Amino acid sequence: MNELIVAGIRRGTKFSPNHVGNDAAIFGLTVRELRKQGCIVHEYPESVLMEDGIEEHLIFNMVRDDRAVRRLQQYEDEGRIVINSAYGIRNCTRERMTRLLIANHIPHPRSLIVRTNIDPLPLLRDAGFNHCWIKRGDFHAIHREDVTYVRSGDEAQSILEEYAIRGIDNAVINEHLNGDLVKFYGVSGTDFFYWFYPTAAHHSKFGLEQINGTAQGFPFDPEYLRSLCNRAAQLLNIRIYGGDCIVSEEGVVRIIDFNDWPSFAPCRNEAAHFIAKRIYSLIHSVCNVQITL
Repeated sequence: MNELIVAGIRRGTKFSPNHVGNDAAIFGLTVRELRKQGCIVHEYPESVLMEDGIEEHLIFNMVRDDRAVRRLQQYEDEGRIVINSAYGIRNCTRERMTRLLIANHIPHPRSLIVRTNIDPLPLLRDAGFNHCWIKRGDFHAIHREDVTYVRSGDEAQSILEEYAIRGIDNAVINEHLNGDLVKFYGVSGTDFFYWFYPTAAHHSKFGLEQINGTAQGFPFDPEYLRSLCNRAAQLLNIRIYGGDCIVSEEGVVRIIDFNDWPSFAPCRNEAAHFIAKRIYSLIHSVCNVQITL
């Protein structure tokens, strides 16, 4: 077996709100699995990309900082192998994700993309949004207010004003969907896919899972969900992914969030093997090294 020298870049703790330990755990398990397969893994903090950078040609990462993502995009443009792709990571920021999913007919809530300095009341009235979710458009949720459930136009306006003060220029407004909240994790190109009800597992980042309440167990087709998520992953250019969907009483599934390399907290021991296997496979396929997995 040929040894491969691979750089692994951890996620900065700022970008793991209430999940620092979980994000560190899945990264560490993935490193261990890659080393089992004969890789030499050099581990780096995310901050290295804002400083001197790295020399390795083969890179896997959990990066989120915008400057770090830009550096990884530069590496990709130079021909380096980056997993997840930095372009895919950027596609998972809220505004880009919403535009791509809707434009490509991935089931998603009706949504508005707005400037934070506008009066949202006429838009909400015209859209018929009574209850909705307001989400910062430029990034993932770091603070609790970055994803906020609102029950009135006045609340919506207050949240947008707060975003504007924080320098967030755009926001996504999703209609609120009634139904069961389902969380999922997947690794494209492998057999791994895992879903569960976060309220039943007491799994939460900011406690927002309680808005939809305890899951009722509305029937749906897990294979359809898996297929839908893999379609979304391909569209967004993400190999290692997770997210959330709502299943209606009628069994209609709509994706409400899609993330690059989440924590895999409830299934990380199993997931790490498949994540490492996928990274190893992708690296070898690009490097034209013949292996048997």
